[in-house]
Amino acid sequence: MNQERLMQVLLAPQISEKATLVADKHAQVIFRVASDATKPEVKGAVELLFKVAVESVQIANVKGKHKKFGRMMGRRKNWKKAYVCLKPGQEINFVDGGGV
Repeated sequence: MNQERLMQVLLAPQISEKATLVADKHAQVIFRVASDATKPEVKGAVELLFKVAVESVQIANVKGKHKKFGRMMGRRKNWKKAYVCLKPGQEINFVDGGGV
């Protein structure tokens, strides 16, 4: 895989109450990823950027919400998130700037 492409796959970590619950219970980390990202690309990007071993990746498409903007009805963009399962003993700490 192209290293330049791998650097553009991960957009941001998804930090929420649900994400921390999943991280504690299943040793998974949730990332917001590019809308055309594939599982092998996400796995390669996480291993390249954070120097951790990835066991598996699950990807979910999140539908954009319908919102009202003044009088007009609008819709937010659809986006994609990836649940990255790390191998036992591996962890990513976003508070210290990533890495182990």
